[in-house]
Amino acid sequence: MTIEALTYIFLGLVALIAGGELLVRGAVDLANLVKIPPLVIGLTVVAFGTSSPELAVSIRSVISGNTGISVGNILGSNIYNILLVLGVAALLTPLKACNQLIRFDVPIMILASAMTLLLSLDGVLTRMDGAGLFLSLCGYTVWQFKKGKKEQPAQKPGSNGDARKEGKPAAWIPLRSLIVILLGFGLLSVGSRGLLIGGVAVATALGISELIIGLTIVAIGTSLPEIVTSIISIRSGHLDMAVGNVIGSNLFNLLGVLGLTGMVAPHGIAIPKSALEFDMLVMLAVAVACLPIFFTGKQISRWEGGLFLFYFFVYTAFLILDGLGSQHLRTLAWVMSVFVVPITVLTLMVATYKGVRTKPTRK
Repeated sequence: MTIEALTYIFLGLVALIAGGELLVRGAVDLANLVKIPPLVIGLTVVAFGTSSPELAVSIRSVISGNTGISVGNILGSNIYNILLVLGVAALLTPLKACNQLIRFDVPIMILASAMTLLLSLDGVLTRMDGAGLFLSLCGYTVWQFKKGKKEQPAQKPGSNGDARKEGKPAAWIPLRSLIVILLGFGLLSVGSRGLLIGGVAVATALGISELIIGLTIVAIGTSLPEIVTSIISIRSGHLDMAVGNVIGSNLFNLLGVLGLTGMVAPHGIAIPKSALEFDMLVMLAVAVACLPIFFTGKQISRWEGGLFLFYFFVYTAFLILDGLGSQHLRTLAWVMSVFVVPITVLTLMVATYKGVRTKPTRK
């Protein structure tokens, strides 16, 4: 069983890397061909594709009547996307945040998080609520493409999108890019599934409980496509796409996945009380924290990436201690609320203040 599990892990990693390479390459080619900035493709096409595992899990859970799994999957994925994916990516290299992300996309993500919380306060996300979320996603996507089309400069002759010089029909090249993107999505999905199966098997063989496996390996498994795609985007020099993938994925999870599942569920989605009192608040807090972090120097520095990762481990520890019913949960909560969180907020406020003061002197 261990050899089989290790084989799953190895093949899963290979599929993830190959899928990420194909996805980024196809997305960049498509952006050049349709004359839209790679950031827009990252916020839409790439983000929606890497969130397909969350969509599949949520739809399947709602159909089987397990709406709690659907809600937990979406909230957990959004929290992990920011804390884990951006944390790992920023540790590799400081991530630049362009004006569009700071002025529009991050505030829209915060607004979507707050809107989801408000719609869930009555304990149910109705079909009407789901339709409203999904229509918001449609409007956001149309706006992104229209805005990107206006801002993208005209392509120079002889560039990657010059179909005539390549001697191929113009209609074939966008189709080829779409095929490459779809292959990338497929390999990412297969790779994350294989790595998940192998990881669970190894953890079980080592005697780790199913609860801990579910709270860690399974939860992180749905964020693997975003992690791999962001890392490969960084390696390829497309930093905007690395950040846009995460922000767009979070928007798609809330507006698209939660919206569609709300529309599919016969009686709407019941929101667990624990999700309202903890996970949704954490998700909103993480989204809000992105704004000052992106604003300071218009980038996510390495220390800020480390801060994200620290809170990722703290959040995971909360889930594990709560699942085990440990008495240490109160101690951890006290330390975080009295010391760590206030210090973090103060640090971000000082950094933001310095960023505001130094901004006018820059040329």
